[in-house]
Amino acid sequence: MFEGLSDRLDRSFKILKGQGRITEINIAESVKEIRKALIEADVSYKIAKDFTNEVKEKALGADVLTAVKPGELMVKIVHDELAKLMGGEQVDINIKGTPAVILIAGLQGSGKTTFSAKLAHYLKSKKGRQVLLVAGDVYRPAAIEQLKVLGEQVGCEVYTEEGNKNPVAIAQNAVKHARNNGKNIVIVDTAGRLAVDEEMMKEISAVKKAVNPQETLFVVDSMTGQDAVNTAKAFNDRLNFDGVVLTKLDGDTRGGAALTIRSVVEKPIKFVGIGEKMDALDLFHPSRMADRILGMGDIVTLVEKAQEQFDEEEARKMQKKLAKDQFGFDDFLKQIQQIKKMGNVKDLMGMIPGMGKAVKDLDIDDDAFKGIEAIIHSMTPEERTNPKILNGSRRKRIADGSGTTIQEVNRLIKQFAETSKMMKMMTTGKGKAMMNLMGGGMRR
Repeated sequence: MFEGLSDRLDRSFKILKGQGRITEINIAESVKEIRKALIEADVSYKIAKDFTNEVKEKALGADVLTAVKPGELMVKIVHDELAKLMGGEQVDINIKGTPAVILIAGLQGSGKTTFSAKLAHYLKSKKGRQVLLVAGDVYRPAAIEQLKVLGEQVGCEVYTEEGNKNPVAIAQNAVKHARNNGKNIVIVDTAGRLAVDEEMMKEISAVKKAVNPQETLFVVDSMTGQDAVNTAKAFNDRLNFDGVVLTKLDGDTRGGAALTIRSVVEKPIKFVGIGEKMDALDLFHPSRMADRILGMGDIVTLVEKAQEQFDEEEARKMQKKLAKDQFGFDDFLKQIQQIKKMGNVKDLMGMIPGMGKAVKDLDIDDDAFKGIEAIIHSMTPEERTNPKILNGSRRKRIADGSGTTIQEVNRLIKQFAETSKMMKMMTTGKGKAMMNLMGGGMRR
């Protein structure tokens, strides 16, 4: 995500490296490179030009402290302008109403149906809402079946009317069904086309008028670049939607849509899809996205993801086990499961400040923990509880049973011992005080 843009921006900042101060002369080349970087990322020339003019004006007008280098000041200015370009502040979804109706619009293939299910999962698991999904795409049976499958995955009812080809009536009946069955959120997945056409616009407008949604979200495939921005404008002119959802942001995208869609339609980006799993949905924070683009990581989102998996009771049990030197491989496995629930490992590592460039060329598979899990599952219950008994013959049996090598088994046991030692240190003395402080900050 944004790798090409990040690299080009990084090169533009290096132009100012070693300079004593910012001047008209040395800023000109840096700004030129920034403009090129934005245009290559599929940002329109006008927006790229306006953006760099603003950056140049801010840079030349800034009072540079002696402790701040010109390159560092430039990063700060570009960061703030990127965040501003993408909306400045995070905007929440409106779910007030009994039931609250959310209308999902977009072109065919943009990811509407998958997003509808992801949103249902988000509202159910994080907001505690009872959600009804509505299959309003009456033209594609595959879309209805897909929503049924996804609805089952996220544990939400899917409303369908077999044989009914009237999406307006289906949506109206679904709202009545939700009201009569204790559902407080209705998500209507609508039909799309391969391109914007008048028939589709009339239909989605009629559905909106009939159900009067609290929130209308336009879903767009971020991999379509500037075309996504043009499509968003066409939809907004007719629907006056409330927010944008960018899907496939984890793909090979240049980022132009994410950067400019807000300024073109003047509507906030509310969610971004970053994977196929049902929990691979993030709220859109302009400042945090600017951090990622500039290679600063996103430690706030990382902490929030950890927070979601944080269990105080489990943490207390773990602390007691560590204090008594009873931390075993079963506990280690639990830690791995929690990390996996947080999302893609490479993306998580990229959120750590300074790690983005280090991991961008690494091929880190989603199943990176498979070998470790296989090794642990090949141990007997006694071996998992008491790793000290893992002698040579046991290690060979474990390697054979897990389809790995003795070297891999040895490496895991060594890593486990080092992790246990480090965790034990964190539960005593100053480390304990730090953990208590962090724990207090992480409680919800």
